[in-house]
Amino acid sequence: MAANEFNDFYCNEVLSGRTPVEIVRETENVLAFYHTRPFYEEHIVVIPKRHILSIITVKQDELDILKEIFSVIKDIATEMNKKFGACTVSTNVGSYQSTKHMHWHVRYGNRIRD
Repeated sequence: MAANEFNDFYCNEVLSGRTPVEIVRETENVLAFYHTRPFYEEHIVVIPKRHILSIITVKQDELDILKEIFSVIKDIATEMNKKFGACTVSTNVGSYQSTKHMHWHVRYGNRIRD
């Protein structure tokens, strides 16, 4: 299934360059950026540059990308924890996943919008 066959904001907008983002960290396979419409005071999204639907669909040949993602998440969470004393790291699966591209939220603070 091609990425554009379903709701994939990250492939269709962010990775294509159609929606500009403020990059926090970038590696060969991972992009971390400030959420385009943040829900929290500090809200960073971490995505693989390769289309992977969800954490439960990761294939054997994608495990190195997953390790790279977790390395980026660890660095961002460490920095956020030093700055604020806490943070939340989360991902969604199935019907909770509004964007059908594996992504992680690293966030801190009060909810600023619904």
